[in-house]
Amino acid sequence: MNTSAIVRDQVLSALPQAQRERLAYIDFRLYFLGELRRADVADRFGTGPAAATRDIAQYRDIASGNLELDNSDKVYRPTEEFVPLFDHAPQRVLTALSSGFGEGIGEELGSMVRCEFPIELTTPQMSTLAPITRAIHRGKALRTTYTSIESGCTEREIVPIALVNNGSRWHVRAYDRRRNGFRDFVLTRMETPVLLENSPILEKEKVDQDVQWNRIIELELVPHPRHPRHEVVMMDYGMPDGVLRVKVRAANAGYLLRRWTIDCSPDHRLEGIEFALWLRDPLSLYGASSAHLAPGYVDPKNDAKITSITAM
Repeated sequence: MNTSAIVRDQVLSALPQAQRERLAYIDFRLYFLGELRRADVADRFGTGPAAATRDIAQYRDIASGNLELDNSDKVYRPTEEFVPLFDHAPQRVLTALSSGFGEGIGEELGSMVRCEFPIELTTPQMSTLAPITRAIHRGKALRTTYTSIESGCTEREIVPIALVNNGSRWHVRAYDRRRNGFRDFVLTRMETPVLLENSPILEKEKVDQDVQWNRIIELELVPHPRHPRHEVVMMDYGMPDGVLRVKVRAANAGYLLRRWTIDCSPDHRLEGIEFALWLRDPLSLYGASSAHLAPGYVDPKNDAKITSITAM
């Protein structure tokens, strides 16, 4: 990092949080939308035109070479030498571009650029979600009616520890007092959850006791041996050395590998152009409770039994 960048970062870190947020928004609009008006800042933060002008002036003081005024329509535009002042996290940028930058409370958010993304076929009721997130935040148990494929409709007492989006639905990771262990509960199958204010949490019910949640697995993903164009796969996944290393929780590994359509068979036997990646070492999933969900995964214990029977 050069001296000017260090000074710039020191100046930014010394500013109040609210001021940094306004400057980050200016930076965002210049970088990703290519234009900025005073009204953009004033409307986003509920300030007047004079305050927006001061914010833009301060941004210009810190990064004078980042923007110039287009007098034809009174719009600031990024210069060819533009260098973003802030590190914009890709996921947050894509969320902002597709769903808005936090505007529209109480109404449907609009995208900032024309875009399309998958429709969610299932979303939890807010009246179900709210007690669950309160329980997670406050470290409380809750009682709920839950319908499972295995047991049907039953009443459960659970201790939620985390929300999980597996790509097709939301579930909550929680300690199940009925089955004495940590389980995944699909939010749309829960009804009338009630926070249990006076129910103490036992040591075995706490998040640090969930072995599957706390175990981190490093997955080494490589271009699928059957894929016709390995260089395309490497470009798609940003893997110049031919390996994509991803760290996941054992409790979630199978969900994610299924969502990503990763061939986890030991002999990369799955066919189809959708299988762009192969899990180079399927044994890395051994012992993960969700491993059976991974495409093509074969439990080494079961595979050994089959081999033994075949050899007889």
